[in-house]
Formats: sequence, structure tokens, C-alpha cells
Amino acid sequence: MTAIELRGVTKEFDEVTAVRDLDLTVEDGEVYGFLGPNGAGKSTTIDMLLDLVRPTAGTVRVLGAEVATDGVEIRRRTGVLPDGFSVYDRLSGRKHVEFAVESKDAADDPDALLDRVGLADAADRAAGEYSKGMRQRLALAMALVGDPDLLILDEPSSGLDPAGAKEMREIVRAEAERGATVFFSSHILEQVDAVCDRVGILRDGELVAEDSVEGLREAVGGEETLEVAAAGADEDAVAAVRAVPGVSGVSRDGDELVVNCASDAKTEVIAALEDAGVAVDDFHTREASLEDLFLAYTEGDAAGSAPDGTDSEPAELDPTADSESTADADSTADADSESTADADSTPDADSTPDDDSATEEVDR
Repeated sequence: MTAIELRGVTKEFDEVTAVRDLDLTVEDGEVYGFLGPNGAGKSTTIDMLLDLVRPTAGTVRVLGAEVATDGVEIRRRTGVLPDGFSVYDRLSGRKHVEFAVESKDAADDPDALLDRVGLADAADRAAGEYSKGMRQRLALAMALVGDPDLLILDEPSSGLDPAGAKEMREIVRAEAERGATVFFSSHILEQVDAVCDRVGILRDGELVAEDSVEGLREAVGGEETLEVAAAGADEDAVAAVRAVPGVSGVSRDGDELVVNCASDAKTEVIAALEDAGVAVDDFHTREASLEDLFLAYTEGDAAGSAPDGTDSEPAELDPTADSESTADADSTADADSESTADADSTPDADSTPDDDSATEEVDR
């Protein structure tokens, strides 16, 4: 079954088109990384998946159902970690998770979930005293309630220290092994690279690339970065390197030359330096990182051409918040939307547990 399917989806806010003719498919059981610069339309897309915003055109299907007509059932089967998660300051972490369990009519043990995300020792503390990282952990615990078929994680590593980010990755992997689909939006590219099966890159509301990280690397020409320790390299030597076929860029970093080139051009680069009278003391190569690929696809020309100069169709080799600047509109519910933000995971003002729980003694 396809977990997420968007076809021809466009969302306009007044004169701003936040998402434009978006086709996107996430397969059941896949961990899908959703990337893009601020203002690309990521938050708007997530809001449409959750039926917080209705598309201007196109169709949105989640877990095999139409979001517009089956939103309640979809949200019951979906766990959401929203960007900028807000807590009820006076309620304990345990009370938040208990509320999520009751809302989904689930049988989860709140203490077990809090332990899983590393909050066992803070379960009875008022959530208003939690750090940002602790709030992220709490939001994740609430998202995990009911063993959801789909997890939508928007900037899940925000506020987490390296140990917390590692634990987040481990939980994502465990959920994928359980069979859940994970839709993972993040600015921390190392996190995406470490856990995602495929990556989609959004720019100006359009999907400009979609593939595995390795597939994206091949799509931009399979370039590598050659770092050469060559203290004696003068401008003539640098010019000689730039003239080598397959070299796309040369820069200096102290006594080191950093050369972006095709894999088969590395030998010629070294030879060009030696022919220019430069003693090459050492060199090593590294493949393009996900950050390199992200920049290649998001900092191209304004017309939206791909890094190789082709049209901006997604580079798909396998056929199978920060807030958004264009849509702080992104977080605004459309007038047609029938749902409210995080209905199944965030305590609603009308459904807040009794006042006695809200004023419970804080365990420091």
C-alpha cells in the first residue's frame, strides 16, 4: 500500500503559491526525508497531509484514504511530532502522554513511552519546566502512542543534544523495523542521511529531486571532492587544475587545494599540479555529502533547472521549522479545513485533564 500520495497538488495563499503541482509518493514502510530551504513549502505540504489546510487543486491520500473525507481515521493511525510543539505548562509529562493515550483510545503505558524517549526521571515534573530538547522528547512520546502506521516528524531533532539526536535516530529505525512509515522533515541533513531510504528536495513549492542519497549523488554527476596538500601551488598551478576536463571548481583552504571533480579526473588533477612544478604532499577524496547535494539542488538558477542543466523534473532514478517564509501562511488553517492542529496528540483546551492534575506538586 502507498502510505502517502499527492497528485497535482497546488496550494495558493492570496498571491503566494506555496506548493505548485506537487506529485509525491511515499511507500508503506519507507523512511522518507523531506528537505527544502525555508519557504520551500514543506510546512504547507505537511499541513495538507494532516488536513489542516486544503489544497487549491489536486488530491491528497494518506494510508490509502482521501484526507478530505477520512481525516479522523487517518489521524487515529498517524503520530505527529509538530515543529514548535507547545505544552501545557502546569501539567506533568505523564499527564500529557496519558491524554494522548486517552485521545486515541490506546492501551499504551505512559511510563513506558516516557522511558523510551528518556523522560522517565522527569515524568512528574511540570512540562513548563522542560527544556526545548525535553519538550521534543515529550512530543515524540505522544506521537508514538498507539503504534501508528504513519509517523510525521517535523524537525524532530530540534533542541536535542548529540546524544538525544542519536536516540531519535534509533527510535526512527525501530519504528521502521516495526513496519511504520516515517515522513521525516529536517534541516539537520546528517540526521536525514543516517535514517532515510529516500529523500525528496522541495524548492519554491516544486519537487526538484527525489531518490536515495546515492542516487542523488549520481544524478549530479557523481562528483567527488579532492583535497590536495600542495603548499607550493601558485595561481598558474590553480589555473592548470581548473583547465582539467571534469573539474567544476577549485578553492584554497590554507595550504590545501579543494577540487570538485568527476571521479575519473582525480589522476589528471594530480598530474596537472606536478606538471606545474607543485610537490603534492598528500591527497584524499570524499564523496558529495547530503549537504553538498542539497545546496546543488536548492541554490541553482532561479528558473529551477537541475544541477546538470536539465529541466526541473525530480531526479528520480528509482521509479518506484523553522517556519516557512512564504507561508507563515503554512501554519494557518484553511477555512475549509475541518480539523485542528495536532488533534490527536496535543491536549486541547476543551479536553484538558481536571484542574487538580493541572496544579499537582512539581517533582524537581
